[in-house]
Amino acid sequence: MFKFVRYRDQQNHQDLTLTTLKQMDARLTIWVFTLAYAILAGWLDWRTRRIPNWLTVSGFFFGISLRTIIGGWPGAKASLEGAGLALLLLLPFVLLRALGAGDWKLMAAVGAFLGPVLFLFVLVGSMFAAGLMAFVEAVKAKQLKTTLHNILILVRGFVVFGFRANREISLDNPRLLKVPFGVAVAASTMACFAVAWWGL
Repeated sequence: MFKFVRYRDQQNHQDLTLTTLKQMDARLTIWVFTLAYAILAGWLDWRTRRIPNWLTVSGFFFGISLRTIIGGWPGAKASLEGAGLALLLLLPFVLLRALGAGDWKLMAAVGAFLGPVLFLFVLVGSMFAAGLMAFVEAVKAKQLKTTLHNILILVRGFVVFGFRANREISLDNPRLLKVPFGVAVAASTMACFAVAWWGL
């Protein structure tokens, strides 16, 4: 009887270890594809200052497919929630022309890969990285005061006027400093992976 109980405990431990390894493999697979996708998008945005539809749309559907294959319906649900959250949260910035449609769709694809919780971490990191890039560019161009003033106008306009774009501080104004948001997303994705995987 004692040997049987010990054998059963060993079997349960082996099953638990195998399940844990499979979960780690699944998470690593998702992260690898997300990193490759984000780095490619960042490189294209750096080179061309745009993120093409073929990349964002294919990334969106690939993210959903990958999570569905790995996690079944729960994986598909998490993927759709991540993409939907990205589209919902960033829509005001697109309507205000403070964020490009390509950047918006890129974040939806990242949300499809990572799901809602990890997406939020990448989003916060992306905003921080984009803000840091904008600060450096503004200092180099000696336009820091103008940049800070434009941010104030953007926030005030959002609160007072709603989702109406201001022509002076929109992406359509060629005189404004612009940073490649895809680069910020790639940097944030790499940082979030490092924290999630190695606990840095």
